[in-house]
Amino acid sequence: MTSKKLVDEFIAQKNLAIVGVSRNPKKFGNYIYKELKGKGYNVFPVNSGAEVIDGDSCYPNVKELSGKVEGVIINVPPEETEKVLRDVNLAGIKKVWMQQGSQSKEAEKYCEENGIDFVSNECIIMFAHPTGFGHRAHRWIWGILGKLPK
Repeated sequence: MTSKKLVDEFIAQKNLAIVGVSRNPKKFGNYIYKELKGKGYNVFPVNSGAEVIDGDSCYPNVKELSGKVEGVIINVPPEETEKVLRDVNLAGIKKVWMQQGSQSKEAEKYCEENGIDFVSNECIIMFAHPTGFGHRAHRWIWGILGKLPK
């Protein structure tokens, strides 16, 4: 289960790779990338099918980022997440955020077995500061409902 401590540790990092950044500005991976970039994070787009996204050089995989990032946000289908996690492990990165819809029990088990701290089934935009009104309201409602990490 995701803890508040892990969420806080993850968002405190400033050098983050985002796997699943799309060239399509309407896709959520692209939204995450632009939002975090606008919040002052050093973000590195990862997409094997793109050379440039939003004017920035794109990396084909996480292994190419070794030494540049502290954490990885995964925004791909669950069946791709495990491959990404293997690359994360090979790169020596020890913190990942599996965006809602990217997680699976197998991926979580892989993280546990390989000493990778993970946030799972949460939206990074609800927690990364500064948080916009819509996501702040969403977080407040989740808090009332007891759905926030503890």
